[in-house]
Amino acid sequence: MPTSSYFTILSNSCLVLLFQAFFISIAASSDRHTPENHIRTRVGAPFKVALFADLHFGENAWTDWGPKQDVNSINVMSSVLDTETPEATYLTDFVVYLGDVVTANNIPIANASLYWDQAISPTRSRGIPWASVFGNHDDAPFEWPMEWFAASGIPQLVCPVLNSGEECSFRGTSRLELMKNEMDNNVLSLSKSGPQDLWPGISNYVLQVLSKEKPHTPLVYLYFLDSGGGTYPEVISTAQADWFKHISEEINPDSRVPELIFWHIPSKAYKKVAPKFRIHKPCVGSINKEKVAAQEAEMGIMKILVKRPSVKAVFVGHNHGLDWCCPYGQLWLCFARHTGYGGYGNWARGSRILEINERPFSISSWIRMEDGSVHSEVILS
Repeated sequence: MPTSSYFTILSNSCLVLLFQAFFISIAASSDRHTPENHIRTRVGAPFKVALFADLHFGENAWTDWGPKQDVNSINVMSSVLDTETPEATYLTDFVVYLGDVVTANNIPIANASLYWDQAISPTRSRGIPWASVFGNHDDAPFEWPMEWFAASGIPQLVCPVLNSGEECSFRGTSRLELMKNEMDNNVLSLSKSGPQDLWPGISNYVLQVLSKEKPHTPLVYLYFLDSGGGTYPEVISTAQADWFKHISEEINPDSRVPELIFWHIPSKAYKKVAPKFRIHKPCVGSINKEKVAAQEAEMGIMKILVKRPSVKAVFVGHNHGLDWCCPYGQLWLCFARHTGYGGYGNWARGSRILEINERPFSISSWIRMEDGSVHSEVILS
């Protein structure tokens, strides 16, 4: 279930332009519709990824409360990115927006990309490349607030004013529009629409992390899948499972290169491994405050993942009150930490961090909280 003024200053700064010029070769070096889009590691440094899940920008957009939560969410992301960069060697190299970036069912304006743009601003202002995947709220139909109808019986048109040219609208912004706006307007974005014939959803693609020391050697593959919701059923379809099987066998035929998987809504496999009460070994985490809200059906993706020894972990959001990782066969099933102040729940906000070391190879993870504290460290490979 289950959103600033800071970014407007930094987004136009010379520093940002320099960072964007540096990374533009990453975004433009290959076709966005091929699996060869890549990120490079830094020599002698681990590759670090921050996961931002369930930001819910635009929640209750017509109230005073809503915009304040968006500012709070920006503060969380800013805190995480700054704390995870204590010195030049330990920079955050990449950010994954893990779905429910916006609460579209609360946004009565023609283009929800205005809120999406706010959500990515802390990452963009720091010159960090990112990729995004859709959640169940990102293109959900607008839900009319009952309080609008209470006073005189005539609906009051209440619309947040983000800029003078924006008009109220209740048609929503499609996944395709949101993705196109992100890709067209941000050279640091490595997001893709994905194959047009792949249902459901838009954000189905793969990126490769290349070793700086071995320029043509992938260190790890990052797969992104749209788990539906909003205008689609909440499911990873057979077509998506077949696409993953085909593309992974094509680019990683011997399963030599490790693979990490990202989508928003947990699969039914998460229910099988979920801790009953307290989190106990072999699971690692700090909160287990609700039941897993899984996809509507299992269409084969988990069977494929379990059979691939190269798949090390799956990362999801969606459940704000869960942040554990549990083993499932030879791979790990992990929740991110609820990052945004929008959405349900009052649990402290934070971000799951991934760190990939090349020599010797390892994948580790921990939760970085808004207050800078760290917990739930786990070795995933």
